[in-house]
Amino acid sequence: MKDPSNSTPAANSVQRPSNFNLPNVLTSLRIIFVPAFAWLVLTSQGQNNGWQWAAFIMFALLMFTDKLDGDIARKRGLITEFGKIADPIADKALMITSLVCLNLIDMLPWWVTILIVVRELGITFWRMVQLRRGRVVPASKGGKLKTALQTIAVGLYLLPLPGWMDIPSFVVMLAAVVVTVVTGVQYIIDGRKAN
Repeated sequence: MKDPSNSTPAANSVQRPSNFNLPNVLTSLRIIFVPAFAWLVLTSQGQNNGWQWAAFIMFALLMFTDKLDGDIARKRGLITEFGKIADPIADKALMITSLVCLNLIDMLPWWVTILIVVRELGITFWRMVQLRRGRVVPASKGGKLKTALQTIAVGLYLLPLPGWMDIPSFVVMLAAVVVTVVTGVQYIIDGRKAN
């Protein structure tokens, strides 16, 4: 019979995944390609169909990698501290860059960007503080709806759509702003209750 006292600590410990893995590479690439995406949007000026399509396709691909890296990390047990920090940074970098670029080419009012940016940066900072305290704040259903609405809204603004789509596109963006602000407030309320 094997003596339990002879078991090594390594055998009893759970091996942590390396930071150099596919999900983290995808996250890093998302950050790296943000400047290229910004260049495409600014070059298009909201008037050149070719550049607009290029910007939209890159935006769609970058948003797809956001879902892909998360799915892979969860399924393969590759969740790392780096990923927990870098993934939301990559998400916010892409979304904030998208909004600011749309402002710069006069396709979106600045107040939309200001409201979304203040909420996103504020909640991201708050979640990182909670993470350092050992408390993981999962994305709520409202948070997922917020992300979906923001993605659709930005996508509509990037596409070379006919003029009659301006109002529907703004309505979707307005819905994204409302949900963004409401979910931000809800995160804070829930966080205070948990503490």
